Amino acid sequence: MPAPAPAPGPPPVKFGTFGGVFTPSTLTILGVIMFLRFGQVVGESGILNACLIVLCAKLITTLTGLSISAIATNTRVKGGGAYYLISRSLGVEFGGSIGVVFYLAQASSVALYVIGFTEAFLNLFPGAGWSPLMVASLVNAVVFICVFIGAGWTIKVQYGILAILALSLVSFFVGAIPDVSMANLEANMGSAFPAGSGFFVMFALFFPAVTGIMAGVNMSGDLKNPAQSIPWGTLAAIGLTAVIYLAMAVLLGGSRPREVMLSNSFVVLEIARWPLLIHAGIFAATLSSALGSMMGAPRILQAFAKDDIFPHLRYFAQGSGSANEPRRATMVTCLIAQAGICVGDLNAIAPIITMFFMVTYGTINLACFYESFTRNPSYRPAFRLSHWSTALLGAVGCVAVMLLMDPLWAVVGILLIVGLQWQIRRKEIRAAWGDVKSGVAFEKARKALLRLEEERYHPKNWRPIVLGLSGGAWRRNHLAEFGGWLTAGRGILGLAQVIVGNFQEDIEKRRQEEDKLRKHIAREGLEAFPAVVVDETLLGGINTLLQCYGIGGIRPNTVILGWSEDPVAQPMFARILRQISAMERSMIVVHSQDDEHFGRAAERGTIDIWWKGGRSGTLILLLVFLLTQHPQWRNRGVRLLHAIAENGDPAKPRATLQELIVTARIRATVVILNTANPKETLRRESRGAGLVMMGFEPPENEDEDSGFFATNSGEMEGLGQILLVYSAGGHSISG
Repeated sequence: MPAPAPAPGPPPVKFGTFGGVFTPSTLTILGVIMFLRFGQVVGESGILNACLIVLCAKLITTLTGLSISAIATNTRVKGGGAYYLISRSLGVEFGGSIGVVFYLAQASSVALYVIGFTEAFLNLFPGAGWSPLMVASLVNAVVFICVFIGAGWTIKVQYGILAILALSLVSFFVGAIPDVSMANLEANMGSAFPAGSGFFVMFALFFPAVTGIMAGVNMSGDLKNPAQSIPWGTLAAIGLTAVIYLAMAVLLGGSRPREVMLSNSFVVLEIARWPLLIHAGIFAATLSSALGSMMGAPRILQAFAKDDIFPHLRYFAQGSGSANEPRRATMVTCLIAQAGICVGDLNAIAPIITMFFMVTYGTINLACFYESFTRNPSYRPAFRLSHWSTALLGAVGCVAVMLLMDPLWAVVGILLIVGLQWQIRRKEIRAAWGDVKSGVAFEKARKALLRLEEERYHPKNWRPIVLGLSGGAWRRNHLAEFGGWLTAGRGILGLAQVIVGNFQEDIEKRRQEEDKLRKHIAREGLEAFPAVVVDETLLGGINTLLQCYGIGGIRPNTVILGWSEDPVAQPMFARILRQISAMERSMIVVHSQDDEHFGRAAERGTIDIWWKGGRSGTLILLLVFLLTQHPQWRNRGVRLLHAIAENGDPAKPRATLQELIVTARIRATVVILNTANPKETLRRESRGAGLVMMGFEPPENEDEDSGFFATNSGEMEGLGQILLVYSAGGHSISG
């Protein structure tokens, strides 16, 4: 008998708004900066500027909190916190780059809080004889062990830490209020920045205090209801801690002289009614913040690794136990924190962390702005307090503050993000989730189409919008190849196929053929769009394409098709030419002696234009200009050839064609040929040309078909690659 299946383990612990978001966010915000550096911020900045720093920092985090709330209520939020939100909104490139930066920010924050704990510990026990590095390393190890055991145990511990922190704040307020004096308030109202300091230096020092809003978001995978807990838990933590910081700024400036705040990093301890509670509060705040960052950072790395953006990080995707604890990621986070601890300077680490978080916050706001501004129907957040304008203000504010704090490091941070995005794009990583980029592209295209529809078209603005009747590009690739040369970077190419049959019976075949065509386009690196239709006749299918393909001002103005050598098929080919002409579309008919090697002759020989005048002639000049912009044809010489009577005067036609070249602004050599046999001269002169171009007129009725094929076949005999061009008008080579 098979062994019985093992009993399932206990279900993973899930947390609500208070325990999963509000508590870790509040504890991280009210941390090391509040107890050990806020006195310095108030002392240098003054009460007014300190309050302004708090309000500016809270404005950025509030705007970011609104964006986070909107995104969190618009999608099913899994583990990974901010990384998950950004990657599922802005896509794999933004998500991957921000995932790296945000993880490093969270991991470095552990070092910040551990160093703060170490300062407080050595202040309380100055004679212990322990070095700061020893204490910090030991604390880092303890934090690691706590988190390694599991998030559930750690979050339960935070309830007790929150109570201790509340008592320490009560001790500070009870001690500070009686000491407030008008003299201190007046003296400390303004700023007194020493050399090398300033408003934004203090802002950079203070800002890590408010980055705790991510502590709850990072626990997204451990929440019962992320869409409810993240918005209200985050905003409640921001609001409560803003009031506390503003009150502390006033009480610090009102209860102690500036010199005391600047010289004593433990001024909060000196002011408190019961100093022991402040020590307990510092220990509780720094440890809880370190625990929060040590819990959040590995979950970012784990989610990032699961997405397999960088294969070398795949090892960290593995979780442990029923709760899928990221223990592998926790170990590497501990090592990064230890590296930061070795720096040992809280003032040096804080600005770096600030820059990391600014980049992350700016990108979150950008994600929300794009989602809202592009009016993506899939963007329907249940949280209604966010607007595209608030998200844009948050993104702009983050960039502005980065540049004002430290332009050099701001540029370095932005270049780091751009470099990571380039690396991800270069690897052509395709995500299994949608993103906002398609929405942005759609909105731009929609507005552009409406604008084209409203404005009058001018022939000077003619661009090649080409429909290639390739019959399946993999079978007549030379047509697709030429269409790609002609439209690359300047026009639009569509590759069309008509399936002759019954729509009901061939609907699945149509889908398969379109899929083949799309894969061929990707394989050949063409910038083209596939179009496959089913019709009872070939002529009917082409008629459908000409009438319906495209939208608004983006409808084909030129059709590319291959010359027919089959006498049986030539009558149908002539009917197709007449139909395209009746639809007022220009035509390019491709004739090649060797379709398989089409285009290779461009490595040698000239581009010969046999001038016959008329609209087709000017269109040929425009096509030659477009063609010679492509590297395949760029270095080929262009000859404009014109055959005249054997005894004719070449001076006048030469002058006319020279003037035409100047008007068309192309480089070409005019060649006037006196001949009694134009066809023989054509074959002799252009036998070695890389490409021959000449105008043609489609037969007006069936009676002209035989003469049409005889004339054009005779002219093309013995030549290599030929383009017959018919112009329906609508273009201009002047202006």
